[in-house]
Amino acid sequence: MDQRHRAARVGLAAILCAIVFRLFASGFPAKVVSWLTQPNTAAFLTYLETGRDVRFSPSLEVFSPDFVESPAPAIPEPTESPLPCFSDPEIVEVYYACAKDPDIGSLLAQELRWDLRGDGPTVLILHTHSTESYTKNGENYKETASWRTLDENYNMLSIGARVREILAENGIDAVQDREIHDYPSYNGSYTDARKSIRAYLEEYPTIQLVLDLHRDASEGANGQLRTLANVNGEKAAQLMVVLGTNHEAYEDNLSLALKLHAQLETQCPGITRPLQLRSQRFNQDLCPGALLIEVGAAGNTHDEALLAAEQLAEAIAALARGTAGEGESCGT
Repeated sequence: MDQRHRAARVGLAAILCAIVFRLFASGFPAKVVSWLTQPNTAAFLTYLETGRDVRFSPSLEVFSPDFVESPAPAIPEPTESPLPCFSDPEIVEVYYACAKDPDIGSLLAQELRWDLRGDGPTVLILHTHSTESYTKNGENYKETASWRTLDENYNMLSIGARVREILAENGIDAVQDREIHDYPSYNGSYTDARKSIRAYLEEYPTIQLVLDLHRDASEGANGQLRTLANVNGEKAAQLMVVLGTNHEAYEDNLSLALKLHAQLETQCPGITRPLQLRSQRFNQDLCPGALLIEVGAAGNTHDEALLAAEQLAEAIAALARGTAGEGESCGT
């Protein structure tokens, strides 16, 4: 009996050895190892053992020290500035240089109905004081007076051109009035500009926003006022929205001005000076979307003003994206 059992064991061992030999000869173990170390198999086995969802790179040896669990998918950062909360009046700062006392909170929260990306020009850019310029910073151009020049590369026409360029990049069609309204005579600038605005509104009834771009000036003991903001680590001029209240529909313009001020501060804190309410009209009675913007001051450089102008255009584009809708145009 013992001899039969011993013979059976020897025979079984011989058969197993033969099977193992044949398997090795056929490359089966290598195939098993290869299957076990495939990225998908390794990930599945890891999931069965630990419950963790991992993914291995096919370019690395499975279970090597370089293998790590897949990082969580990155959340893409927003590429556009978020619209601010227009229900919070604390987001804007207003300076009152008039006797009006509007409801700032209500006007800020009021719905903005326009579509600046519609057919035809929707924005008019002009310059009542076209020859205003900035403090020279190595530039070589002729001045007609201190901080004034007819050189369109350095006066307000250049600032308007940059705003128009950025708006176009955002799908907004703008026209720019390139007339000189304050030379040779400074007096009558607003009267002359008024004629131009009316002509453009008649030619382009699609216009919904009229931007009159200026630069401020205020001389003190230390020279001309220089406004400063930080734009991506670079020095920029500040922006100031000026609203004339000497007409019945000024609150329509103010509602827009408050939103633009809030958007500017949201996308670039410190870029604005307090919004000014003034007792004049500034031709803003011609359109319910008319704004006067001071782009820096005489103490700023031209480059600082250009950076501020870019922020202005980006803020307008952000408002257009966030509040597009059907609305009345200025030409109606």
